Amino acid sequence: MKIKSTEVVDTFAEAFKMWGARVIITAANKQWAMAAAQSMTGFATSIIGCKCEAGIEKLLPPEQTPDGRPGVSALLFTMDRESAGKRLLERVGQCVMTCPTTSCFDGLAEPGEGQDSPAAEEAPPAVPVGSQLRYFGDGFQSSKKLAGRRYWRIPVMDGEFTVAERFAVQKAVGGGNIIILGVDERKTLAAAGAATRAMAAVDDVILPFPNGVVRSGSKVGSRYKTLPASTNDAYCPTLKAATDSLLPPEVNCALEIVIDGLTEDAVRAAMAVGMKAAARPGIRQITAGNYGGNLGQYNINLRELLAQP
Repeated sequence: MKIKSTEVVDTFAEAFKMWGARVIITAANKQWAMAAAQSMTGFATSIIGCKCEAGIEKLLPPEQTPDGRPGVSALLFTMDRESAGKRLLERVGQCVMTCPTTSCFDGLAEPGEGQDSPAAEEAPPAVPVGSQLRYFGDGFQSSKKLAGRRYWRIPVMDGEFTVAERFAVQKAVGGGNIIILGVDERKTLAAAGAATRAMAAVDDVILPFPNGVVRSGSKVGSRYKTLPASTNDAYCPTLKAATDSLLPPEVNCALEIVIDGLTEDAVRAAMAVGMKAAARPGIRQITAGNYGGNLGQYNINLRELLAQP
């Protein structure tokens, strides 16, 4: 199967069950909201070394935020629910509360789904965040309820930091991916950029690596027993003669895009639009990374994605 002149390899991306949360950060202007979001999602490219994967989902205009101010939606993913709570507490406390003018809201639970509301039993499970951060107020903190949900107001040096007491977390999907194989670095970078821009238009997903692209794709295991993962030598162009390379002879650059999403459908949609955008002159193949179907719970076939509407 081809998209234009680019072959789509008959393979699949192997993705994993994760837990996801959405954090809505608002501020006096979009620059401060973005500053907090970038800080909160920093050092969060891979579960392997960062304990979580996080990224900016999209900018939000004032009419789409809880307090009518400019905002940013960020997503955070971990392997289990408990870890999601720990990472949210750390990152909201150190990166959002510290940023001037910000407030922080739960972006998953709908209004009225607070712990005291009739709909609470149907709401996603939640983890404590504001209820722990409130102690920074040293006894001067206060709380309020809006639409059945509790928020904490913590005094800080520019006024108050408002934060949701609890943040919903839901079952999610991490590790969807495509690998772009090009004849040279320039053309492969351009194709990866086109793919990430297309994926950015899909709701409920993030691309956790820098500008959405990773050059150091990994395989499970290593010659060194202490390492759980190591370089994916089959896609390293300098190792064509030294390993069982999966690169065609004319390919001299491979770049991977990893997708995490709140739903499998969102990950699949992002992969589909990304592949179509990446197919351009100089890109010989689009493939994906997997572990033979033995580790991940989701096997997303590339050709099947393109066959769907």
